[in-house]
Amino acid sequence: MSRDTVVAKRYAKALFELAQEQSVVHEVEEQLKLIASALNQDPEIEKFLLFPGIGAEKKIEAIKGALGDRLSALVLHTVELLIVRGHQDVIADVYEAFTKIAGEALGQAHASVYSAKQLTANELAEVTSQFEQITGKKIIPQTFVEPSLLGGVQVRIGDRLYDGSLSGKLERLQKALK
Repeated sequence: MSRDTVVAKRYAKALFELAQEQSVVHEVEEQLKLIASALNQDPEIEKFLLFPGIGAEKKIEAIKGALGDRLSALVLHTVELLIVRGHQDVIADVYEAFTKIAGEALGQAHASVYSAKQLTANELAEVTSQFEQITGKKIIPQTFVEPSLLGGVQVRIGDRLYDGSLSGKLERLQKALK
């Protein structure tokens, strides 16, 4: 486990405990998602935060200016701490760790559902229901269209991949025939 992962988990755990005390776990998760997606969508923001020649104060001012009105004091303070302590490179990792910690504590799991075509609401509900039975947790699905699957679905929950796609079945058949 890398040092960055350990740092991200430590901050995420502390943030989760504070959010749980204040009954704002969902809000904090959404705000962290907002920050992580901003960092993923614009590499210039990440470069700015990682540039050593820019002081922590200017980085914090930029975050406050861009997202301050959409962030709670709790999340804003956590981001400030990460920047001041030189851990701005793990902000997105804190979101990932937070969702895992929150999911485990609340009996939830985030699932990425990949399908060859957009799933209908009924199809998604059926997939979600099946994986809730398998995992014993409430599944929070996020759907992705992946035409290369040809048919069926792939579901990723945490580190596990459940492959019920046609392309996966064909690949397994090809390996078996060799």
